[in-house]
Amino acid sequence: MIYIETNSTDVYYNFGLENYFTVEKRLPDTVFLFWRTTPTLMVGKYQNVMEEINKPYADAHGIKIVRRMSGGGTIYTDLGGWQFSFIQHRDAEQIEFEEYIAPVIDALKELGVAAAFNGRNDLTIDGKKFSGNAQYRLEDCIVHHGSLLFDTNIRQMVESTTVDSYKILSKSIKSVRDRVTNIAEHLPVPMEPEEFKTCMVRHIMGGSDAVYEVTPEDDVRIRQLAAEKFDNWERIYGTNPKFNIERTGRFEGGKMQFKIDVQKGVIQHASVYGDFFSTLGADTICAALIGCRYERAAVLEALRAHHIDGAVYRISAQEMAEVIAD
Repeated sequence: MIYIETNSTDVYYNFGLENYFTVEKRLPDTVFLFWRTTPTLMVGKYQNVMEEINKPYADAHGIKIVRRMSGGGTIYTDLGGWQFSFIQHRDAEQIEFEEYIAPVIDALKELGVAAAFNGRNDLTIDGKKFSGNAQYRLEDCIVHHGSLLFDTNIRQMVESTTVDSYKILSKSIKSVRDRVTNIAEHLPVPMEPEEFKTCMVRHIMGGSDAVYEVTPEDDVRIRQLAAEKFDNWERIYGTNPKFNIERTGRFEGGKMQFKIDVQKGVIQHASVYGDFFSTLGADTICAALIGCRYERAAVLEALRAHHIDGAVYRISAQEMAEVIAD
């Protein structure tokens, strides 16, 4: 096994590095990565971002959003958590988790943590989840990656992934706390995150000192892949499945109800109803939205570009945009 230090807490760079050593630079043995990121929401390959995250909260708190190349559910991670990746070139037709999870469990047991595999894709301690795992295949390469809650901000995890605004936050946090746990809470001897990382890497590498140093040439290409495949609006939102959404706003000037069809992150059809007053027809308001990215800033820009601001009595384009998109 060959260990690579990413030297980055930027999720786009780290996924770019993972992709680079999966597709473009083949090393002679299994590649192992152990890394962490600033606060980030990692959305599964087949998920609808808008249904999985609290985007206004994520935007307000500087939480990055990325779409993984693997399936599975959305996870929240921050500098109190760790990610691990195994990159292995071999023929395999089926998804198989246990062989990649086993060394992680063994490493944790050596640290005195009684970790277990739940049989699907999670790792648990006393029945509480602390790790989610995902896997995908590119050409002849298998990539297995997973998350480890070490000392993660559980409150922020809940707030950034609670889409339904009617949920009571305190109850949501209690529910999550009943189902998940941080590894730090179970260590017999307290340790800092970096010390934990050092121990985990040493145990998983089995005493091997095989290390690959990222070259300046590697770094240039990794940054290109990060921008092309991960830090990219089309990749994050453009692959959303088609969905319909209905939003209602009650303003000083009356009620506006929007029904919107979105495909690949772009508004394809819109209609508006309500008891509002306007100098424009409903079709003109809706036409401004067609072809617009389904995100608040883009919606606001489109409404203003079509002179909607000021055309609706006591309802601004800003207020409409806040209702239409998160």
